[in-house]
Amino acid sequence: MKLILSLALTVVVASTSMVIAGGHDGNPAVTARKAHMQLYQHNLSILGNMARGNTDYDAAAAQAAADNMVALTTMSQAGYWLPGTTNAELGDETRTLPAIFGADSTARTIGADLAAASVALAAVASDGLDAVGPALGPVGGACTACHRPYRARN
Repeated sequence: MKLILSLALTVVVASTSMVIAGGHDGNPAVTARKAHMQLYQHNLSILGNMARGNTDYDAAAAQAAADNMVALTTMSQAGYWLPGTTNAELGDETRTLPAIFGADSTARTIGADLAAASVALAAVASDGLDAVGPALGPVGGACTACHRPYRARN
């Protein structure tokens, strides 16, 4: 529970900091989801850098990052993904494509896949690089599965 509260506070602080700094003063739903995605990216970069050998493996840091991924995937994102918050309505403010809200959208299923892959990653995160590397694949696969159809390219 403390981890979830800590992550929620981090999202709020990151979002507020972006607004105060003038980095983003647009739609609050977009601000929140960007902050959430940055937290995914931060934790996955810790694990990815270990897996690629860019940083030394640290079991405690790997476990913390994997546990953060589990917490992030279990947080409600209902307030982030609102109709009218795509690049069609907001232009360059977001890269979210309107297809994410389509009747045939698989985003919720992909989100469930990300959550399951994160749980599996957390189960082995402190077991060494030989366990972490393969467990990262399904997490990255879920990210890609969502970004390809629902996120505009730069």
